Amino acid sequence: MASREDLYEQAVSTHGPALDRLARAYEADPETRRDLLQEIHLSLWRSLDSFQSRCSLRTWIYRVAHNVAASHIVTNRRQNAHQFISIDDVEVTDDRGSAASIADRYIAVERLMALIRELKPLDRQVVLLYLEGVDAAGIAEVTGISSGNVATKIHRLKNILTRRFQAGGNHDQ
Repeated sequence: MASREDLYEQAVSTHGPALDRLARAYEADPETRRDLLQEIHLSLWRSLDSFQSRCSLRTWIYRVAHNVAASHIVTNRRQNAHQFISIDDVEVTDDRGSAASIADRYIAVERLMALIRELKPLDRQVVLLYLEGVDAAGIAEVTGISSGNVATKIHRLKNILTRRFQAGGNHDQ
């Protein structure tokens, strides 16, 4: 069996960018985001002693990361009486080319991240895992909900996100 150090190195080298994106989706403030990412890495490091390969390392990493991020949201929710919403469908195209199109894409991604940050924690988790390319079975394993429920949630969340994105983030649509 691999040592904790080996597992951590593997986790960070393989899933480090996904953890960065996850932290970005959960936290808008750069300073707080760095703290959240540190907290995720620390929790991941500590948890690897109890990793027994009952699930894939990828699933383990996502479980730990999403649990830490969800706890972060609960803590911040108490501090900021912020309302969470459910979301449904967003498609951001890959416009490569001029500086203006790159800036437009950046703005679109930031708008999408802002919409995702407003989701309820479970919905946010499902969307982020979906955006990371995790299939319904993998999302079900991480979240503990059925694959069928995951597929339904993804469909609904994509539709909601699309409507809100097209409405310019207007929550009354």
